[in-house]
Amino acid sequence: MDLRLLRTPRPRSRQERHAQLAVPFALIALVTVVDVLAPPEVHLGPFLVAAPAVTASFAGPRMTGFVGLVAVLAQSVVAATRTTLTDLNHTFQIGALVVISVFVTFFAHLREVHEKELLQLRSVAETAQQVVLRPLRGRMGPLSAASVYLAAVAEAQIGGDLYAAARTGRSSRLIVGDVRGKGLEAVGDAALVLGAFRAAAHREAGLPGLVDYLEGAVSPDLDDGVDRDESFITAAVLDIPDDEPVLHLVSCGHPPPLVLRRGGRVDPLDVAHPAPPLGLAGLLESSVTAHTFAFAQGDVLLLYTDGVLEARDRSGVFYPLAERAAAWSGLHPRVLLERLCEDLLAHVSGSTLGDDAAMVAVERLG
Repeated sequence: MDLRLLRTPRPRSRQERHAQLAVPFALIALVTVVDVLAPPEVHLGPFLVAAPAVTASFAGPRMTGFVGLVAVLAQSVVAATRTTLTDLNHTFQIGALVVISVFVTFFAHLREVHEKELLQLRSVAETAQQVVLRPLRGRMGPLSAASVYLAAVAEAQIGGDLYAAARTGRSSRLIVGDVRGKGLEAVGDAALVLGAFRAAAHREAGLPGLVDYLEGAVSPDLDDGVDRDESFITAAVLDIPDDEPVLHLVSCGHPPPLVLRRGGRVDPLDVAHPAPPLGLAGLLESSVTAHTFAFAQGDVLLLYTDGVLEARDRSGVFYPLAERAAAWSGLHPRVLLERLCEDLLAHVSGSTLGDDAAMVAVERLG
């Protein structure tokens, strides 16, 4: 089950829009009344330019132009009441108000065009995200799974974190990875890894062979015109047998997964000899070794990317993932990820994540 909790900006409600529109009209009414009642030597008409200027910050060109027209009419009423429309001072004020209203209406048009372009880009990004990161199946043999993804670039809603799962004859295989960088530039590398994993997860007998295949598939593309030490992919590749209470793990420079045991204990799956990140095997001489850990009925495996660990609050404190996960052990994977996701966003207090963040939770059932 894929939660797909992408951070889409909340649309404004009708009440909020009406409240915003009330501000420029209230400003026009206030300036008009005070200007009419003010002494002859006091002129408040120039303050009317604030009404269309404020409107342009949140409304479209039509509403901005309408507010500008109302402001011009209000200035004309002030001129007719205090002197005449042909008074030189009021004539210049009306003329300046007309010019400024035209300018801010044009800027409102440009902003509206830009927002439409962003909306189209967001739609394309969401489609690409769904193609690259296919939803995980909620049930894989004796396993129950769920996932969540949060992109650091809210406008793009897509990044370089990746996850996938595949069924073999007698086991389930998973990968969680993190491409260096974020945004659309990281999508191509993520797609390479996921494509290679889906192609080879069914036929490679062991995890070391699968990791070697992934390394061979992505290295030529990562080397194409880019320094090898600047492009790499950390990953955790796992195989979970159906008939054994264990899991096998190859860590390619990725943060250690967590296993939530019964009773609230959390065990990090630290490996003594991790493999190099994908794309760096040619620079770092190291063998690929699969490590075995206990994974019994009722245990929940939590996979994540470093964007979760590196999320900071306003005082610079990192997100305590293990502590929070322990507090919610025993929950269904979907509910666990919902709690962690809400808590993570609350931890950063509404600020943006420093990096993309992804989490996958897998529980062994009976």
